[in-house]
This record gives sequence, structure tokens and C-alpha cells, in this order.
Amino acid sequence: MLEPSHNNELPTIPGKRYFTIGEVADLCAVKAHVLRYWEQEFPQLSPVKRRGNRRYYQRADVITIRQIRSLLYDQGYTIGGAKQKLSSHEVKDDTSQYKQLIRQMITELEDVLEVLNAPAK
Repeated sequence: MLEPSHNNELPTIPGKRYFTIGEVADLCAVKAHVLRYWEQEFPQLSPVKRRGNRRYYQRADVITIRQIRSLLYDQGYTIGGAKQKLSSHEVKDDTSQYKQLIRQMITELEDVLEVLNAPAK
């Protein structure tokens, strides 16, 4: 769903378990108010809410948000069309999330390899 060219423009998702709304906004290149609106429109988005109604997103949420962003901004879907596209992909065995996760892991492993291969000081 996310094309590699658009995926490379977004920052790498850090290896954390939870992300604040500000962190997700930066990772997905959207504003926080847009994320809150998308939560109302897309049932797939359901961040954990803690003290003071603070939202904490998980890695899967960040990937879903990137898919929604791609559908709306890159592929030109409307909110309704993006909802249908995401719903139809949930019914099917959609592998795009897994492909993105694998690309992400490859990037992270390459970074680790660079650190390991760097000369010791």
C-alpha cells in the first residue's frame, strides 16, 4: 500500500513500544489534530488512553496511520474511500503492513551492522 518512494520520505519508526501523539505526528508527517480526527473516522485506530486522556500509540497504530496517510495524501482517496480500502484489506490477508515492518527491520538491522562494523576507538 505504501510505495517505497513515499516510505523513504518518512522517518524510521524507533524501537519503542508506545508513542505519544506528538511523536506519531512527527513520524507520520501529519498534525496532531489530524490524528485525533482520523481516530474518529477510522475504527482501526484506537490508541491506549491513560492519565488525563493522553493517547499512546503502538507500532501497529503508526503503521496504520502511515497507510491512511498514503491513501489520502499520495493516492488521492477520500476519507470514505480510504475507509473502504482499509476495511477490504482487513478482510483479505493484507501483507502490506508486514512488508513495511520487514523494510523497517531491514533498515534497523543495517544501522546495527554499520555500528558493529565501525572501527573501535
